[in-house]
Amino acid sequence: MRLRPYAWMPRPLAWLAQAITLLAVFGLSLAGGGVWGVRASFPQLAGELTVKGLKGKVTVYRDKNGIPHIYADSPEDLFLAQGYVHAQDRFFEMDFRRHVTAGRLSEMFGAATLTEDKVIRTMGWRRVAEKELPLLAERTRRYLDAYAGGVNAWMTENDGFAGRSLEYVLLKATAPGYEPEPWNPVDSLAWLKAMAWDLRSNMSDEIGRALVASRLPRDRVEQLWPGYPYATHQPIVTRGSVTGRGFDQDEEPDSGPREVDTRALTGAAEAIRAVPGLMGDPAGGGGIGSNSWVVSGRHTTTGKPLLANDPHLSPSLPGVWYQAGLHCLTRSAECPFDVTGFTFSGLPGVIIGHNDRIAWGFTNLGPDVADLYLERLRDDSYLFTGEWRPLTTRTETIKVAGGDPVPLRVRETMHGPVISDVLRDARNTLPGSAAVFGEQADAVALKWTALEPGRTADAIFAMNAAQDWSQFRAAASGFEVPAQNLVYADTEGNIGYQAPGRIPVRTRGDGTWPVPGWTGEYAWRSTIPFDELPSLYNPPEGYIVTANNAVVDPARYPHMLTKDWAYGYRSQRIGDRLREALKNGGKVDAAAMGTLQLDTGNGLAPFLVPALTALDVTGPARDALELLRGWDRSQGADSAPAAYFNAVWRHLLVETFDDDLPEEAQPTGGDRWFEVVRVMLGKADDPFWDDRSTPGKETRDDMLRRALAIAYDELSARLGPDVGGWRWGDLHSLRLTHQSLGTSGIAPVEWLFNRGPFPVAGNDDAVNAAGWNVQEDYAVSWLPSMRMVVDLADLDRSRWINLTGASGHAFHDNYWDQAPLWASGGTLPMLSREESVRKAAVHTLTLSP
Repeated sequence: MRLRPYAWMPRPLAWLAQAITLLAVFGLSLAGGGVWGVRASFPQLAGELTVKGLKGKVTVYRDKNGIPHIYADSPEDLFLAQGYVHAQDRFFEMDFRRHVTAGRLSEMFGAATLTEDKVIRTMGWRRVAEKELPLLAERTRRYLDAYAGGVNAWMTENDGFAGRSLEYVLLKATAPGYEPEPWNPVDSLAWLKAMAWDLRSNMSDEIGRALVASRLPRDRVEQLWPGYPYATHQPIVTRGSVTGRGFDQDEEPDSGPREVDTRALTGAAEAIRAVPGLMGDPAGGGGIGSNSWVVSGRHTTTGKPLLANDPHLSPSLPGVWYQAGLHCLTRSAECPFDVTGFTFSGLPGVIIGHNDRIAWGFTNLGPDVADLYLERLRDDSYLFTGEWRPLTTRTETIKVAGGDPVPLRVRETMHGPVISDVLRDARNTLPGSAAVFGEQADAVALKWTALEPGRTADAIFAMNAAQDWSQFRAAASGFEVPAQNLVYADTEGNIGYQAPGRIPVRTRGDGTWPVPGWTGEYAWRSTIPFDELPSLYNPPEGYIVTANNAVVDPARYPHMLTKDWAYGYRSQRIGDRLREALKNGGKVDAAAMGTLQLDTGNGLAPFLVPALTALDVTGPARDALELLRGWDRSQGADSAPAAYFNAVWRHLLVETFDDDLPEEAQPTGGDRWFEVVRVMLGKADDPFWDDRSTPGKETRDDMLRRALAIAYDELSARLGPDVGGWRWGDLHSLRLTHQSLGTSGIAPVEWLFNRGPFPVAGNDDAVNAAGWNVQEDYAVSWLPSMRMVVDLADLDRSRWINLTGASGHAFHDNYWDQAPLWASGGTLPMLSREESVRKAAVHTLTLSP
């Protein structure tokens, strides 16, 4: 879960220059009328409100952090109230998100966002969501309708632009006639496409290989994507059968689904020739993902399981998650919900959390579910197995605030939309493809599982209501896109792991390179049956760790999931620390799980530090190098060695690889580059060490010394000459930036909506994963978007924290109140029992029919 959570959203919005005048008009200096302008959209949190569509009364308790727990007599009232509450706190975010997923940002922001709209319209996210709605269970559609009714009830009651959110005041500068339309269930479904795009598996790696292949021979390209180190970084499933019956299990109840015998792997997928690639973060996701692990009760102080989860996404304000509790006052088959966890504003239900019997967490499984097809075109036809077939075409009209509508002609082949029509990187791949295949390709099409209608929304509600492993697996079987690692625990003491998702089986090829579409050789034959996807239940070790690492050694599994896992530095660190804590009968508690989430150990330091300290270094960098001798490899915000080591790492990557690679494929960071450099440290004369821009031939030690010197010069200039006074957090900081208005370049607007900076511990692939782009700076660009530890012995002892806060309203008390606690590693009580929720409530709101 490398993309910022809104990577498909615009960054610079030049239109905001017009907002300066508007700021003056509305006096948003927080004086006089400005106070009213800021507070006008704050929601009513206590007392009683009449809400259209309710059948019975609903109670909403909020604690001091504004986190709501909703109690209702029916699921329709429950989800209607959830829609109402989401709209109270986050309506602008919801409105913004649905314009993103529909490719309609330009209706709000003008021509500045046309590129984003064209890309998303070409892929057709909303068109797919519209096709999904009738496929869903009747009950799911009722819940989606109820949620939409709650949002629309709030909109009816808050129909003035200032009363909805401060952002709408500024929006009047670019779209004076803009009026949000009523919420629709498809608005909710389309958000799942956005999350699938953020977690779209190895597309960045596929692009990166192809781009690098335009400059380097195949063997040197492969060196930059080394194989997964199975010998030292163990996969999730390590013994017995991967799927089905036969796995050594210690406590499987008769009711739980069992697993199928593993078939022998008959052979590796065939490698294919390289072509230049396209589209989005081609440097290869530098470690972004998530951590989750679960520990059996036999290893805990309470005798019941503990479950931890912290998904890694890019920061935004408000944060991507919204904490909430959804509770049926009387549990029944008709109203089965008693669930607390993290939700998405705009979507009913809980995505990650627990109910009264089970808990679950997500990390990105990262299977290869998207392929890039090179296409040969002629007029309105494409070539396939010697036959020219007609392209499927349609014309989209993009409305533009302050301008004329823009027509967009979308073309599709049998493989999917022709994305090279709207993406520059796609077009840039075409010349290089001719050199690789001996034939000129004219376009690139995208085949991606998320562009096929599915029933993931059904799975969300089924997970929320599941009461045991059997029901949880049944729910997971419908979670098609995005494919995730699911960890599980229950109050009976069981733990489990399930890999769900719609994952293709290819006729030929392994998904690591773009392929020629005209040959017909690289089709998707089928998808992996759910019962053949990896699964564990009560494994003998008594714990399960997932951190985007390999799920299973391919020598033991009959299907190809991907070749582009994260490289297991985080997962191995978590596993090692758990094994250390549990040896000789040791036990862990919830506090230990939370402490492990904050581990900042650097996984490359054991390899790189000895190489650095073995050098004979002269000059001022020598004093800085002494920081690394005896360093414990932790990366706290106050650490001087961490500051220097990470600066050295940054400049080592830039100086070593930038001269060899196209700009779009230069390293940005992450554990793939850990593994590349780890291997290269044993090859002093590897060609990558040589700087092609100089007349001489550099070796490993030359580049290590260069990185030490440049890093010293940079930190001395930025932090002062006293190396002992350097602090990692002075470089590695987080600025919370509003998702649409925060990068306007207009200081008053950014002051209104942005917060921070905060010093942050960790690095790209520590357990406490706070990533940064080595090509730019040390500023945090992705991080644990939330943290959660669930205690199945007493659910009220569970802990959680969100990155920002419940509110999306700037200057509300809960706009960013959790951020300082998050930055310091703190958490809040994750209460869920009604008596505890009532006791902690500072506001009680009754919603009446």
